[in-house]
Amino acid sequence: MSKSESRPRLTAARKFALYVATRAPAAPIGELLRQYGVHLDDLRVIERTIESAALAGLKGHHGLQPTDLSSIRVQQLEQELAEKTHALAELSVSYTLLEKKDRAESRASMRANGSRRRSSK
Repeated sequence: MSKSESRPRLTAARKFALYVATRAPAAPIGELLRQYGVHLDDLRVIERTIESAALAGLKGHHGLQPTDLSSIRVQQLEQELAEKTHALAELSVSYTLLEKKDRAESRASMRANGSRRRSSK
């Protein structure tokens, strides 16, 4: 290929295809590199990237469901959830009451300060 001819863009899919093609025991590495228009150093970078991504994918168990969902465990989790929901409700009520008390005290304080100011004039 001459420099004026354009090579197909080396997309992720083409990089992966190159990687797979070079995994064969008798793969003609040099020919594949020429065919894809890359250097050996580029291939090594592609290999490291694909292998590290594969390892990262295998390490993470994202999206997998737990396998020990016995009925007893489900009941325990439901009981925990109910207890926490009840505690949260109690805290919400307490917080609301404290807010009301603070607002009432603040209003009373403002009224007392306001009446002192009026009487001092």
